Amino acid sequence: MGNKATIKHIEFWVSDLERSVRFYEAVFGIIGWNKIESNAFSNGETKIYFIKQDVKPENTIGPRHICFLAGSREMVDEVGRLLSGMQADIIRGPLESSYKDRSSYTVDFRDPDGYVIEVATKSELLQN
Repeated sequence: MGNKATIKHIEFWVSDLERSVRFYEAVFGIIGWNKIESNAFSNGETKIYFIKQDVKPENTIGPRHICFLAGSREMVDEVGRLLSGMQADIIRGPLESSYKDRSSYTVDFRDPDGYVIEVATKSELLQN
């Protein structure tokens, strides 16, 4: 391993562990993350796990969202279809999204506890 820092893990506090694990198992199955424990998933490098906590969701300063890199537009579309079928809270997409001089294909949504999640293709330079 080089000298570059990476993310070791991300911990989500959730109100209903079984509901969250089912939700992420479906989404992660599309984007290539594997279930490695009853409450944890990994892409082979980073681990995400879920812990049930009896806390009230609050508006606090913190990350706006977590974005997962999709391997293709088809993968983003598949996540979009899954979310629609689940009647999940889709914020936007799937759609082409531009920021400054870059564009990617994306879907943004809220998980069962209101965390904002994005699945998007790699950003590409816009053609002039």
